[in-house]
Amino acid sequence: MRRILAVAVLLAAALAVFLYVRGSAPGPLTLTSAGTRYAVTVVVPRPTAGRVTAEVQVTSGEPRTVTLSTVMPGMGHSTPEIVADARGPGRYVAEGELFPMAGVWELSVRLNGAAGEEVLVVKAPITG
Repeated sequence: MRRILAVAVLLAAALAVFLYVRGSAPGPLTLTSAGTRYAVTVVVPRPTAGRVTAEVQVTSGEPRTVTLSTVMPGMGHSTPEIVADARGPGRYVAEGELFPMAGVWELSVRLNGAAGEEVLVVKAPITG
């Protein structure tokens, strides 16, 4: 009887730990990329499936427009471009559904300005 009780307690504890870890929100995702015309750092504070906010800091170059889109090559999924709003010098924010499901996505940042157009691509691992 004690053995059954001990096993039940261990299973309950393991289930509690699993549910806690699975339910914990992931930390911010920070991605950087540089091309010949522009360089960016993208921060996704909550890298989860569904609607997200992505902050783009342009660290090199001066674009007039910044747009974001994603592709999941392994599944054939993609999202339409989302225009990022300028929030200050070199700082842009985009809000929308960039990651419809968990998995590894390719996040494309398209920048266009006096130096021309450039698309920077980074891998974005997205959880739950």
